[in-house]
Amino acid sequence: MIEALNLLKEFVLTKQQRKELNTTDKFAKAVNDVSFTCQPGRVFSLLGPNGAGKTTTLRMLSTIFKPTSGSIKIAGIDAVANPQEARKKMGFLTGSTGLYARLTPNEVLKYFADLYEIPKDEFEQRKEELYTLLDMHDFQGKRIGKLSTGMKQKVSICRTMIHDPEVVIFDEPTSGLDVITAENIIQLIRNCREQGKTVIFSSHIMSEVDLLCDDLAIIHKGKMLFNGTMDAFKQEMQADNLTAEFIRIVNDSQNATV
Repeated sequence: MIEALNLLKEFVLTKQQRKELNTTDKFAKAVNDVSFTCQPGRVFSLLGPNGAGKTTTLRMLSTIFKPTSGSIKIAGIDAVANPQEARKKMGFLTGSTGLYARLTPNEVLKYFADLYEIPKDEFEQRKEELYTLLDMHDFQGKRIGKLSTGMKQKVSICRTMIHDPEVVIFDEPTSGLDVITAENIIQLIRNCREQGKTVIFSSHIMSEVDLLCDDLAIIHKGKMLFNGTMDAFKQEMQADNLTAEFIRIVNDSQNATV
């Protein structure tokens, strides 16, 4: 489970940034009083336009960023007070792969398995399951620098999942990928749900959200605009489809602040 309560994240503005934004404020609020809960065995989608605060929120959940205030619990662990313990319970996939070009997928996964102190037999079984699901056997021994974007994303996913985490955070996992690779990742998310894992992901692809999502939240300018089940969202829709309804909610929010 993920429990986020009253999350606030402020960043210090430089003089140049204050000038560009035409403000005298010394801080900018990237996330402002955001709360939500992600349940095991369900897929929670965090939606918002670019710059809305989605990635900042996910990075706070993953302990990369420390919230200015508010609390986060990952599988019952206080992620602010005990970030290292929380990391053992989660996997985080971001758009910035950060893979070592000179290593092979096998070497990367072995390195991370060792960091998590995974027994050899368990590691080999887990690796085989992921390689089969993501169709990775043909390039498992090739240097990552020679791999395509889709292949690298698969390696990143394996690195995220190798320790069989209870909580999985995906930040736009299918962005820029071909249809087959994207379908592999969608199937992985389904498998996570079936295994009772807690899954949260962000995406700009509404067809994926409709396909996978049990619960969702919409964030804009750091504030929550909607937080509920997908069924409730569809029942309250005023537009003809999910994309149009998402745009309507964001635009209404902007008009309300003008």
